[in-house]
Amino acid sequence: MNITIENILLVGSLLLLISILIGKTSYRFGIPTLVLFLFVGILAGSEGIGKIYFDNPRLAQFIGVVSLNFILFSGGLDTNWKAIKPVLWQGLSLSTLGVLLTAVSLGTFVWLITDFTIYEGLLLGAIVSSTDAAAVFSILRSKNLALKNQLRPTLELESGSNDPMAYVLTIAFLALVVNPELSLTSIIPVFLRQMVLGALAGFVFGKLSKFTINKIQLTYEGIYPVLAIALMFITFSATDFIGGNGFLAIYICAVYLANHDFIHKGTIIKMFDSLAWLMQIVLFLTLGLLVFPSHIVPVIGIGLVISLFLILIARPISVLIALLPFRMKPRRRFYISWVGLRGAVPIVFATYPLLAGIEKADMIFNIVFFISLTSVLLQGTTLNLVAKWLHVSLPETVKPETALDNFLSEQAKKIMQEITIPEDGFASGKKIVDLHFPRTALISMINRNKEYLTPNGSTIIEPNDTLIILADNKQAMNEVHEKLQTSPRQE
Repeated sequence: MNITIENILLVGSLLLLISILIGKTSYRFGIPTLVLFLFVGILAGSEGIGKIYFDNPRLAQFIGVVSLNFILFSGGLDTNWKAIKPVLWQGLSLSTLGVLLTAVSLGTFVWLITDFTIYEGLLLGAIVSSTDAAAVFSILRSKNLALKNQLRPTLELESGSNDPMAYVLTIAFLALVVNPELSLTSIIPVFLRQMVLGALAGFVFGKLSKFTINKIQLTYEGIYPVLAIALMFITFSATDFIGGNGFLAIYICAVYLANHDFIHKGTIIKMFDSLAWLMQIVLFLTLGLLVFPSHIVPVIGIGLVISLFLILIARPISVLIALLPFRMKPRRRFYISWVGLRGAVPIVFATYPLLAGIEKADMIFNIVFFISLTSVLLQGTTLNLVAKWLHVSLPETVKPETALDNFLSEQAKKIMQEITIPEDGFASGKKIVDLHFPRTALISMINRNKEYLTPNGSTIIEPNDTLIILADNKQAMNEVHEKLQTSPRQE
């Protein structure tokens, strides 16, 4: 087949379609969808039935970085600050100390049982040290798993915030492999700069993004998601330019946005949710194409040993130590350690040694791929089973809603009231988004000069407008009255 734009689009769209159709039925057999996407890529590769030759780690890394931007940003937009605030320090401990301990313990084990140098072992440990946001977000949500005692916010906070730590460790240990004369202490300033600047930049760009979205006047609603994408990439690249961690910055930026009001919030959240799924499929297909199964076979033995050590020893010990300062039942600690899913992120990080051209880069990549595959297959298929065994799951009837569920809920409201805005009313001349209504109340219509308007966040309230308010309960309606600072007229 001649390589043309049309053929690339045809093959790409067919692979997407096949992945979606296979993924639709995958959970009937308890197989995570992400694994199916990966296998479709492998089958389409040069050693599969598709015979598509792809051996470009740089392009795969670029696709991986772009995909992770969307996945982390979407995960941040679905993060409720009220839900994660009680588990904030637990999540941060897991995403920093837990990742470091996992990298060091696994790296030392690899050094002891292989011919890897200590720095090469630590590099391998760093690459697989973080839980994968794409795997955790998609599997927890696809399985519709309800967990007790804020376990889910803890797991999603950890997976969304620990990739930056793994990235910093990967870059640092790769530098030590390339320049063995450097000392371990030389990575400390790099780590501090990356994390501190990344966190600060994420917060600053979150405020700037909210201000920009709310103040800019765009003609069409469909342009606002495009604006959000532009702001996301600006956050990532600008943070990286000043020496901070771009992955951490975009996650914090998205969390900030998720917990503040901005124009067309629902449209933007829905769009990023769809794009995150698209990027997960594209990422796993790309990494599947990049893998040569014949190269994996020779490392199956050592890969299995390393993978089992990671799952059964390194990860549980790291979680135990990271959570020592916190009161938590042993079964909750064990479940957190079991949801240490490795997925696409470690494989993306494994392309960095390939591009650096170090001696054992190919072996590291193949071992990392095998570890990720083993983790998602073994742990991803047993999340429900282990949750029930440890009694940490909730019945579906009492499942807590996520931030996305709450915001996009389309359930009928129980209370309706009409409120007319006086000439000197608080809301007069203000955009709806600036009123900061409670999430359980909304303005369904505006009666203006005997014409009914369908409002959005950028709609400006005018004097003598009659707002038709829908709310879930009386408390929410009372909050609306306080926001408007006017007396209600109930219909």
